[in-house]
Amino acid sequence: MFAGGYTAGAVEIQTPFDHYRDVVRPEWTDHNQHLNVGYYVLVFDFATDDFLDYVGLTTAHREAQQISTFCLEGHVTYQREVREGAPLRFTTQLLDFDEKRIHYLHKMFHAEEGYLAATNELLSLHVSQASRRATPMTQEIQAWLGEMQRAHDTLGRPEEVGRVMGLRAAPTTPSAGAA
Repeated sequence: MFAGGYTAGAVEIQTPFDHYRDVVRPEWTDHNQHLNVGYYVLVFDFATDDFLDYVGLTTAHREAQQISTFCLEGHVTYQREVREGAPLRFTTQLLDFDEKRIHYLHKMFHAEEGYLAATNELLSLHVSQASRRATPMTQEIQAWLGEMQRAHDTLGRPEEVGRVMGLRAAPTTPSAGAA
């Protein structure tokens, strides 16, 4: 079901993490009869919740530690449409982390036909609920992320990471300060 694995002690780490599944619901479609742009973000958010649970940032942990995560930045690429009823499979690759941030990439696939439908690159911030400021993750979570990082580094850097949006042609308007 997943591309591969990496053993950290007695634990097999999926490379990439391959767990979240969903289906394109009728209320998520638009006049084009495919998944509406806003619902891509919603279903990717469900995949984020699943991934964060996997790394230890579960609801119970968040409540006990009085922490949360905030999205600092996100980028969605739309590769191919998915229509009502399409089964969806999500993979997540950990790209980088430090004591307060996690950078990762979700890929959405049509679960039966196998094609890549969309990607979502995210940067999440670990936040104290009391101060509403960034705060370090526990040492246990950082250690688990370190193991996961070693496993996911074997995947290489996906081409969708760090993409810049724009047109390929040179700008037609003169730059500021040009005479």
